[in-house]
Amino acid sequence: MKYEIVTLKEKIVVGISARTNNLSPDMGSTIGGLWNRFYNEGVYASIPEKTDNKALGIYTDFEGNEKSDYTVMVACETSAEPEGEAFAEYDVRRIPAGRYARFIVHGDMIQAVAAAWQDIWQMDLPRTFRCDFEEYQNDSMEHAEIHIYVGLQ
Repeated sequence: MKYEIVTLKEKIVVGISARTNNLSPDMGSTIGGLWNRFYNEGVYASIPEKTDNKALGIYTDFEGNEKSDYTVMVACETSAEPEGEAFAEYDVRRIPAGRYARFIVHGDMIQAVAAAWQDIWQMDLPRTFRCDFEEYQNDSMEHAEIHIYVGLQ
C-alpha cells in the first residue's frame, strides 16, 4: 500500500469519543454509534468555528500497540477551542504536530477504510501509537475519498 510522509501542524478538534479495542465484539457498534450521534443528533452542526467541512475519525490513547484499548473520537477541526457550558459535553483535543504516513483511500466509505486499516496494521511502520486519524474529504458513501494519517516516530 502506497503512502507519503507528511509533516502536519497541530490541529484543534472538537467532537465526541468512546473507548474501545480492535478485538472487542462491539467495536463496530461503538464507532458506528459515535458517527450516528455526530451527524444525526446535531453534534457536527453545533460545533462553532470549523476550519472546513471535513469529518475526522481519530484514534488516541493507545496502550502500546494495535491490540490495545484506545480512544476513538469523531470530530472536526476548529480554529479555536469552543467555550461555554453548551460545549461541556464535547471533547476537545489536539492532534499533535509531527510526521505522519498519509494513505489516500477511494471507494465505499466503510469497506475501503476497514480494508486500508487491515493493510496498515500489517505494515512495518515506525508508529508512535500516539495519534492516528482519518480525514473524510467528501460525504459520498459509495465514492469516498479518505486520507488516513498514521503517526510516525
